[in-house]
Amino acid sequence: MTPLNHTEKTMGNNEPSPQQNILLLIISLFALLTYLGLFFFRHFDDNRLTSWEWVFQGGDAAYLFLILVAGVILAFGLSRISVFPRIRVLFLFCLSFAFAGLMWGEPEVIVDTSRYFTAAKHLELYGIGYFIREWGRNISAWTDMPLIPFLYGLIFKFIGESRIYIQIFNTLLFSLSTLITYLIGKELWDEDTGFFGGMLLLGMPYLLTQVPLMLVDVPVMFFFLLSVFAFLRALKQGGWWIPLSAMAVFLSFYSKYSAWLMLSIMIVIFMIYLKNEQQEYGTRRLLYRAGAYFFLATILISAVFLYKSDIFIAQMKLLIEYQKPGLNRWGESFTSTFLFQVSPFISLAALYSVYAAARKKDWKYLIVLWLVLLVIVMQVKRIRYIIMIFPMLGLMASYGISRIKDKEIRKFIVSCILIFSFTIAFFGYLPFIEKMSAVNLKEAGSFIDAIPEQNIEIFTLLTKDAAANPAIAVPILDLFTNKKIIYNYNADISAVLEKKISKSSLRFTWEYKNPDYYKYVEYSKENTAVAVISSEPGDALLSDIQDRISGCRLSKIYDEYEDIFRFRTSVRVFQCGTSGDVRKNSNVFAHKKINHLKL
Repeated sequence: MTPLNHTEKTMGNNEPSPQQNILLLIISLFALLTYLGLFFFRHFDDNRLTSWEWVFQGGDAAYLFLILVAGVILAFGLSRISVFPRIRVLFLFCLSFAFAGLMWGEPEVIVDTSRYFTAAKHLELYGIGYFIREWGRNISAWTDMPLIPFLYGLIFKFIGESRIYIQIFNTLLFSLSTLITYLIGKELWDEDTGFFGGMLLLGMPYLLTQVPLMLVDVPVMFFFLLSVFAFLRALKQGGWWIPLSAMAVFLSFYSKYSAWLMLSIMIVIFMIYLKNEQQEYGTRRLLYRAGAYFFLATILISAVFLYKSDIFIAQMKLLIEYQKPGLNRWGESFTSTFLFQVSPFISLAALYSVYAAARKKDWKYLIVLWLVLLVIVMQVKRIRYIIMIFPMLGLMASYGISRIKDKEIRKFIVSCILIFSFTIAFFGYLPFIEKMSAVNLKEAGSFIDAIPEQNIEIFTLLTKDAAANPAIAVPILDLFTNKKIIYNYNADISAVLEKKISKSSLRFTWEYKNPDYYKYVEYSKENTAVAVISSEPGDALLSDIQDRISGCRLSKIYDEYEDIFRFRTSVRVFQCGTSGDVRKNSNVFAHKKINHLKL
């Protein structure tokens, strides 16, 4: 990629010149050939969720290629349109919201959702004070930080316990992330670099799949970006930006442990400003502003850390002894991340930008390079752990693309990246995700909401070779239904615990603690349906379950399965309504030892 001279329009009617047409044709062919190359070499994609080898395992993606051909033609038309600076913020926000909103139909495909939902529901039912006191104790924290479950809990408590509210919230944060990326690029360089940087966040199809999920990664990206932008403004303007930047880094700090490493960017920002901007802002003034920021941030962070120090120390020990060694087993290659899950054009432009910045001796470029360099040097090969660097990768790519002087060519390249990303995400990833067994919980929840029974009693069947504890699926089903859930978790997991607990990436599922709000419920049998969650719909029911569903009818079986992931959730729904006896759900079957193992 080399800088191109601006091509003058000919014929006086805004028609592209012959040179421009040749360049557009070359870029179009290169884009289409790149897709074909990725498709034929898809076995190199080892992503753990949306590997191209799985998504296109049928081998027939010709229809997708035709969509991309049409997309290239559309990109040509889009490259002739200019977005006026005064509406760029609105345009970015609306476009990013629309892109992510089209993915809302996904089921919750990552079982970590269960942890965040459970923590949020505790706040909803028992209040903010209970959440603050019991987080990490009665509210299991695993290796999660408290901020995002806390915010989800506030949504449940004050707006409603519905997945759509979580999706709106996360999509808003994603859209705001594109805006902050734009503002960071504008702050460091110019408006075009920032605008294209924000746009290129949409050129990462994997990222689009994460926005609708009740996870922490997209909110973490937002808070991290906010902390970076606020610190840039604090150094430049001081004033109220100093406490705002301290609050932003506090929120980022308590959103996810991986953010701690990424926050080292603040040191880089300060050093660059001290070197480049001291004449404009003054060394003493920069030192004062950075010192005030550091002092306020330390006070805020320390107050929470000291209050929950025992929890944080235990979590850090678990991260060092279990999570860090596990990354070698659960990791994904950089080839997968930067060629398949992120548009290869973004990676190529970002790579070129390193050369362009070095040639210009642009020290500010180190601010966006730092995080990507950190990930590569430290070999952090887990895409969900590095989502927060994607905006910086987008800015790197935008910096590289901005070296092209012809504005129409720049817009055409960005348009191609966005259209390709949308096509892969919406026509490739989304249909694949909707065939995963996780969709059974989503569809079962919708059916349960439609039946007249007001309660749903759940049983889980645990097999000896289970990849994860099926009890973890109960909170996810709860997310998809408004009915009252009754669940007694009494399974004996001793036969599987020892081998599962040490190296499994789903270790937390075996440490599942049944919340009290599932156990102590008054209900009538005739007003309560029964759901059985198992690996397969043919798994034999134990005697306790057979007794419970005596006289009930099997209404629905949900058994979609992609035949890839070991953890599988099949749901059978039984409708009862033959008896009016009222039960107190306090270990109703405690008189019988429930052992769901097939020994």
